[in-house]
Amino acid sequence: MSADLHVHTTASDGTDGPEEVVLRAKELGLKAIAVTDHDTVEGVEPALAAGYLNDLEIVAGVELGAEYLGKELHLLGYFINIDNNSLKNKLRLLMSERKKRILKMTQQVQNLGIPVDYEKVLAVSRSGSVGRPHLARVLVEEGVVKNIAEAFSKYIGFGCPAYVPRYKLKPVEAIKIISEAGGVPVLAHPGQNNAHERLDMLINAGLAGLEVYHPAHSQEQENYFLRLAGERGLIITGGSDYHGPGHKTGNRLGAVTVPYDSVKEINWYNRRKR
Repeated sequence: MSADLHVHTTASDGTDGPEEVVLRAKELGLKAIAVTDHDTVEGVEPALAAGYLNDLEIVAGVELGAEYLGKELHLLGYFINIDNNSLKNKLRLLMSERKKRILKMTQQVQNLGIPVDYEKVLAVSRSGSVGRPHLARVLVEEGVVKNIAEAFSKYIGFGCPAYVPRYKLKPVEAIKIISEAGGVPVLAHPGQNNAHERLDMLINAGLAGLEVYHPAHSQEQENYFLRLAGERGLIITGGSDYHGPGHKTGNRLGAVTVPYDSVKEINWYNRRKR
């Protein structure tokens, strides 16, 4: 039995609703999935309800972006209490900052002579966790670009005319938010940004796991991170980082999984620390 511990829904920048993701996971024969939307937990409750009806275990999660010395890294939180007040307050702040950013980026696009409606971008997002992929979809719908990849490379990617930096947490702060919400903090896809170079700082702050298995990791990286996790006593996790078939990554649900024992280990760690 396997689990996909990195899944996004329409609550953030995924293209499948929580219920759709659950049905897909069930069809694939997965035992569990973790719903880990960016800066929001709005997709967790509908996923939990659908999981109950379809006999699929749902791990309540979140993915928080952080920055340290100019480098971005992401923290996954597993088995969080989505009703935790501290978590909800911080997520409200992050939602507000996301909207401010996309408003500025929409205005930048408009300054280029391209008529893009900010309200339409919000409508496409269906939630407060609005991001660049939603603006990219509107640019595709309006015929400005052929696909999402072109929107990023031409207008909204780093260094492009309409790019605006995103507000980010500090890594220690992100770990604290997850921990205070009763969750288990895990470093996401370290191979994408060499985030493992900050491992000592992160472990001292309470990091509990390392996402060893990810579509962006090579076999060599997986072997390295597997050994590193063992040496540092970190829980080994992994997942597809699924955003839906319409996303620029093209990742498939269940393409990368871990044994269900990883879910049990995360849960055991979580109960032990209480």
